[in-house]
Amino acid sequence: MSLLQCLVLIVSLSIKTSVSSAHLNIPRLSPNGGTFLRGNYFAHDQQKTMSAADPINDFETFYYNQTLDHFNFRPDSFSTFQQRYLINFKHWGGSNVSAPIFAYLGEEEAIDVDLSIVGFLSENAHQFQALQIFIEHRYYGKSVPFGSREEAFQNANTLGYFNSAQALADYAEVLIHVKKKLHAQHSPVIVIGGSYGGMLASWFRLKYPHVALGALASSAPIRYFDNIVPPEDGYYSIVTKDFKEASETCYQTIKKSWSEIDAIASQPQGLSFLSEKFHTCRPLNKSSELKNYLDSLYSHAAQYDSPPRYPVTFVCGGIDGASGNDTLTKIFAGVVAYTGNRSCYVNQPKNLSETGMGWSWQTCSDMVIPIGVGNDSMFPAYQFDLKDYIKSCKAQYGVPPRPHWATTYFGGHDIKLALERFASNIIFSNGLRDPYSSGGVLEDISDTLVAVHTKNGSHCLDILNANSITDPGWLVNQRKIEVKIIKRWIAKYYADLQAFKK
Repeated sequence: MSLLQCLVLIVSLSIKTSVSSAHLNIPRLSPNGGTFLRGNYFAHDQQKTMSAADPINDFETFYYNQTLDHFNFRPDSFSTFQQRYLINFKHWGGSNVSAPIFAYLGEEEAIDVDLSIVGFLSENAHQFQALQIFIEHRYYGKSVPFGSREEAFQNANTLGYFNSAQALADYAEVLIHVKKKLHAQHSPVIVIGGSYGGMLASWFRLKYPHVALGALASSAPIRYFDNIVPPEDGYYSIVTKDFKEASETCYQTIKKSWSEIDAIASQPQGLSFLSEKFHTCRPLNKSSELKNYLDSLYSHAAQYDSPPRYPVTFVCGGIDGASGNDTLTKIFAGVVAYTGNRSCYVNQPKNLSETGMGWSWQTCSDMVIPIGVGNDSMFPAYQFDLKDYIKSCKAQYGVPPRPHWATTYFGGHDIKLALERFASNIIFSNGLRDPYSSGGVLEDISDTLVAVHTKNGSHCLDILNANSITDPGWLVNQRKIEVKIIKRWIAKYYADLQAFKK
């Protein structure tokens, strides 16, 4: 966040907090910024000036009769569901010249959201004469098995088909189907994804190299599994770094606020005082409700710390600009600066969305990302406890997660040694202000497994809609580098194809 990574409305951000070990949720992996951006003037200004090169109505909607279970031959495995994908033929050079295909692999939300914010495909389709296809992830949007979301999310028996390996197989089937229907067997496919979708794009190239020529994996923390990245040295370390770089006084104010919140909450009428102080939507029952909200807000601001205004700067501007020396007054000013003026904050009414439900399951199955907080953080220290995590997931779903499955199935340990021997044609792009970049690939592995990162970039920023007015030069250059690499892959493919035909 996913992509990415990353500016429209979506479900309330669920985040694993450093202040309460009872929470299961891991920060969203999506290009989309989520509800903390809803209504604030940062998002407003972005939406006024950002637009995709091709309007959404240039896309045609299709449905593929998708296999429920690609990896078993039980009778129920042959059940099917309708998987949605959308195609834009506007710039395609056609199958007679084997013009390329840009395929966006959807992540943990309806594909409609990606169509409105991901501009990399449409903005580059013309120069490549590329077909564009956006494929929705199973269990999201309109690609829901078992006839309805209520049935699909009923229990582990129906949710058991909901994982990354199944999603990759879905994408392979759809792409093979589309190429066959369009007689485009020799059209090279470049898969593109952001955040969780970026991980899927990189993994797709590894697992299905016969389907995809290459992958652009934006903000894909493929190393954030199985303690490859020490839990306390990852996500929250970068959140802290972002705030400290923005303002030392802001960082110090946030750091000391947690103990003040606890001290007040422990007093008679303390929770009532905090509820009034922060204009909560309903009275606080415990201090962790407020701390979790603040944790999410700061982390979200860092993850989506995008130009031209940079949310972390907005939060710190509110904190540092508040009148008086009262810490909690300053903290509340930071909340208002980021979210805008609202009737109430904290404990806002919310409906559990498909993304909230889906991501909760995914992080309790194969997407176990261990996140803790070190002693040097501006957050209270928190040690990720895998045993407790497994116990909580099992209590919620009746089945335990598989915390080692991602590295078993996709790899990740000794990634340079492993991938340079057999893998190729993957761009790992990151912005170093993104907390998830701590789990990304930040160094070239080989000539064709390349890392493209920017010091001031944020989550999935490179694949979002370009803005000719406000995009800084380093972002424009990052995208140019990625396009140049993809052109090189395709040129080599055409040369190989011509040689093969001879």
